[in-house]
Amino acid sequence: MKCIFIDPPYNTGSAFEHYDDGIEHSLWLSLIRERLEVLKRLMSEDGSLWITIDDNEAHYLKVLCDEVFGRANFVANVIWQKKFSPQNDAKWISNSHDHILCFAKDKSIWRPNSLPRSDAMDERYKNPDNDPRGPWASTDLTRAEHRDRDFWGLATPSGKEVFPARGRSWSRPPENIEKLKSEGRLYFGPNGDRMPRLKKYLSEMSGGLTPQTIWLNNEVGNTQEAKREVLQIGAETVFDTPKPERLVHRALHLATNPGDLVLDSFLGSGTTAAVAHKMGRRWIGIELGEHCHTHCLPRLKKVVDGADPAGITEAVGWKGGGGFRYYRLAPSLLQQDKWGNWVISSDYNAPMLAEAICKLEGFTYAPSDTIYWQHGRSTEQDFLYVTTASLNHDQLQQLSDEVGFDRSLLVVCTSFRGRKEGYPNLTVKKIPKAVLTRCEWGHDDYSLKVENLPAAPKPAPEPGQQSLFEEESK
Repeated sequence: MKCIFIDPPYNTGSAFEHYDDGIEHSLWLSLIRERLEVLKRLMSEDGSLWITIDDNEAHYLKVLCDEVFGRANFVANVIWQKKFSPQNDAKWISNSHDHILCFAKDKSIWRPNSLPRSDAMDERYKNPDNDPRGPWASTDLTRAEHRDRDFWGLATPSGKEVFPARGRSWSRPPENIEKLKSEGRLYFGPNGDRMPRLKKYLSEMSGGLTPQTIWLNNEVGNTQEAKREVLQIGAETVFDTPKPERLVHRALHLATNPGDLVLDSFLGSGTTAAVAHKMGRRWIGIELGEHCHTHCLPRLKKVVDGADPAGITEAVGWKGGGGFRYYRLAPSLLQQDKWGNWVISSDYNAPMLAEAICKLEGFTYAPSDTIYWQHGRSTEQDFLYVTTASLNHDQLQQLSDEVGFDRSLLVVCTSFRGRKEGYPNLTVKKIPKAVLTRCEWGHDDYSLKVENLPAAPKPAPEPGQQSLFEEESK
């Protein structure tokens, strides 16, 4: 991931509708830490993480991020002006800002993009003396400290001699200032008798602006603007702390380029995904709340259809296009019964179970309409069969005969009895052991390829009746 932008629950104590907000302080930090450790592993070496947070947890979160990412990889604490007017009913001091913590995976190689120049910035350049190099803006020619070697009198065009103010000195040596004067790059006022100022020409302002840590609402939007954007998608409810598209656009502009991959694991109302899509970035959004259906999906469909006029649409010239895939997180495949034994969850019917086992074993779910034992395939000759039945020798032998010697079949069942030899084209596994061996057991593997997850440690033998032979046979 080139950029991860998240807006986690703020832990304000309000317990608002869309997130479990307001949990105990140490628990909130522990939950966030677990997620940060995973997110760090998903970041590219030149990637960055941006987290929006308020004063309740911002400073504790900063220390936590220092531990996870290393203090050397802290980039900035951006202050976002989320409100443009004071809150008159504030009991103490009206809160007008939130924080955006920025950390790099490796700060030594991460660099932000420059900000583009605005028309308002260019309008500050004037040409009162008809300089042939065009419009210019002036800057001070002195520094805020006194140096004897740089404190001397400079003759103005009118013949008047001027000196730096007390406690200041010229910012350049005499020969450099005289060269600037001869080139007409100093401005001495309309009568040529004032302190000189250095001209900065608009024509020489190539490149963008260096980003700063104060983001004002007139540049990146405010909370009220964000709420209006959410209401335009037809949502009946609005988050208490939504983020405007212009704010996310600023972060993604600094952190990514077209085609880069962006992740938001607290997708909320879908702002990050909508902005990334409009900016030509690839994106992944994760949201477990019901507002995935009430907010995210409607919003992103409008973005794809070009029917979302809000946010940055006009600024980036978005007309619609592209698309996205939508996946639902399946329920847990296994659950424990009242005796603590692992059993198949009651949420799963036969097709769901077959599809889940195919995913775990690296097969493509492709049930046959005519052959009952073909639930999935990995090649043209290798198949998978899932059943909750207990299979005996005769049933296994019948399967082996039907499969034939030119094909192979992975059989996943709840239990079986048979000979250790006699089924050369069958591999037999048991549920739930076939599922449990695919679970993660404290290993650092986040490849997202389920079939590559590390195997569970072998459990100690349990007392009781055992299978006639090992649980995997070929």
